[in-house]
Amino acid sequence: MLTILGFAMIATFLVLIMMKKMSPIAALVLIPALFCVFVGKGAHLGDYVIDGVSSLAPTAAMLMFAIVYFGVMIDVGLFDPIVRAILKFCKADPMRVVVGTALLAAIVSLDGDGSTTFMITVSAMYPLYKRLKMSLVVMTGVAAMANGVMNTLPWGGPTARAATALKVDATDIFVPMIPALAVGLLAVVALSYVLGLRERRRVGTLTLDEALVREPAPETETVLVGAGAGAGVKAGAGRGGAGGADRSQGSAGSGGAAGADEAPDDDFKGLDPNRPTLRPKLYWFNALLTVALLTAMIMELLPIPVLFLLGAALALTVNFPHIPDQKARIAAHADNVLNVSGMVFAAAVFTGVLTGTGMVDHMANWLVDTIPEGMGPHMGLVTGLLSLPLTYFMSNDGFYFGVLPVLAEAGQAHGVSTLEIARASIVGQPLHMSSPLVPAVYVLVGMAKVEFGDHTRFVVKWAVLTSLVILAAGILFGII
Repeated sequence: MLTILGFAMIATFLVLIMMKKMSPIAALVLIPALFCVFVGKGAHLGDYVIDGVSSLAPTAAMLMFAIVYFGVMIDVGLFDPIVRAILKFCKADPMRVVVGTALLAAIVSLDGDGSTTFMITVSAMYPLYKRLKMSLVVMTGVAAMANGVMNTLPWGGPTARAATALKVDATDIFVPMIPALAVGLLAVVALSYVLGLRERRRVGTLTLDEALVREPAPETETVLVGAGAGAGVKAGAGRGGAGGADRSQGSAGSGGAAGADEAPDDDFKGLDPNRPTLRPKLYWFNALLTVALLTAMIMELLPIPVLFLLGAALALTVNFPHIPDQKARIAAHADNVLNVSGMVFAAAVFTGVLTGTGMVDHMANWLVDTIPEGMGPHMGLVTGLLSLPLTYFMSNDGFYFGVLPVLAEAGQAHGVSTLEIARASIVGQPLHMSSPLVPAVYVLVGMAKVEFGDHTRFVVKWAVLTSLVILAAGILFGII
């Protein structure tokens, strides 16, 4: 019964948000509360929610201060050179823009943190998508898939969890998987190329001059813009957009002023080069601070929430020594902080009920029990296939510490090594990164002004395809 109710709860949640009948926050809170009553454990709802909030509180704190830190870094101009390089490559070609999104997300993902990747990628690419009237769900989908492939790095989380759960070395899992993961990343780039061509056909081939249309009502705060001197989208974290724009598809931009200005390529920037928050004299301090922060995160010198808390406080103090300026920077990013942290705590209700009532255990056991006996020698393939739905509907902790050991034990009984099972378990990460239980995805859709349901409808099929490509490559190369 718990198995049926568990799947029913997840299905109800996904249907309601994809049909836009409820907001994600409301659905994450009300649906599990209702199903908790159906299960007959309504009296324990408070305990389940507190347990869920307690488990996700560090993540919420990390996201809160990470948004402030990277928002400040964007404000002061740390990422301007990267943005200019990507935009110079992209020019006004939709195909190049989508491919550039995939490459930028993959490169930034080397730090192992999805939230960081999405903040930098969206901040760089959002103005360009808006100015060219491209689909914003293409941006969020490509970024999520690229980050999902790179999330398998040993310091990214899933590989470390698999190594810990099965008591093997993370290097022995990851290094042999590099060829298969490389194929997966190439698949994301190839898919980006195809989607970019589709966007080029839909939008039309634009020249740079046609894209350089000034918008009215310039902002006085830090702005993200599509053209050097034009006004654009407010706030270093990518908030706001052109008036009347469709949030999910980005198909309606602001009306252009009469006549595009003649401008060289260097004027096509994603960040306003004249914004008052720039701190060029502190560029190398901010760069070294960011490198030190990411190094400390990879080396696990301190918990990640503590590192970002310290980093945000130091960045604000050095770059904006006057208290009113610090308050202004915090206020500029407050919307993103509130939206993302609120979504995380709402997700805590969902995960708390799913775990506390025992639904997730019954669902996992049912899936494992349905594996035919004849599939025993092919447990690597089975594990890879199961990793797609299970890491989407469950947290990584639940899958790797709850389900994976059972799959590994079943595999060993049929002569399949634990390392093969561990490698197969990470192939579902491109899909996992768009799971409603992943806090970072709310950073992505929130900053991109995309409805979560729209993102889900677009990305699931492509993420599944990417995961299956990785699995097929792993089997073909004899890794799994």
